[in-house]
Amino acid sequence: MTGNAGESAVTVLEVRRLCKDFASGAARVAAVRDVDLAIDRGALVAITGPSGSGKSTLLHLLGGITRPTSGQVLLEGIDLVALDDDAMTLVRRRRIGFVFQRYNLLPELTLEENVSLPLVLDGVASARAVAAARETLAAVGLSERSGHRPDGLSGGEQQRGAIARALVTRPAIVLADEPTGALDSANGERVMRLLDELVRRHGQTVVLVTHDPAVAAAADRVIAMRDGMIESDSGSRVASP
Repeated sequence: MTGNAGESAVTVLEVRRLCKDFASGAARVAAVRDVDLAIDRGALVAITGPSGSGKSTLLHLLGGITRPTSGQVLLEGIDLVALDDDAMTLVRRRRIGFVFQRYNLLPELTLEENVSLPLVLDGVASARAVAAARETLAAVGLSERSGHRPDGLSGGEQQRGAIARALVTRPAIVLADEPTGALDSANGERVMRLLDELVRRHGQTVVLVTHDPAVAAAADRVIAMRDGMIESDSGSRVASP
């Protein structure tokens, strides 16, 4: 956690009695069940658990990709569940950065164009968007690769590019789903060092899902899920009622 001793924690994300059910034939399957938690600004949080434990579903609920069956998700005080689709799209674009296991860079665009795209879609002038993309690519060590398309980049470079794209809007929180899952160990370690630096030096809040114990060990806080519920939480602080 960043910040000086004695500073009060600032909550960036709260979850209250969050549930998500999915239909499975005639039955309903509870993927997430009555989850309560609060995540502080400037923390690196890992969500772990076996396959089917609900960890990726929880991450998608936190980011407004999936709507819950019941409960609340509050990002900087904004109730995401209460937003309509258009408002939710704006919040995701401006306040939430997403990083996925398979990078999701557009193959026809250069790395610089991929990183500037969220700003362009939000109506930012092209020159400002490009300047912000270049600054962010420099921060992740990819200035010299900015003109390359994804197929000309290594897996590690693509993932760092995806992180740059997630950061370019200066989001309140970055959500990463298995960010090292498609990488070899050396590139995985480099990506984790980058995420750790974002937290330590810049106060960014990062929540990631991982199967990798080494990745989880690098986090400030580890939330273990099983059967849709939080089984353990190394830094437990539930949301306010």
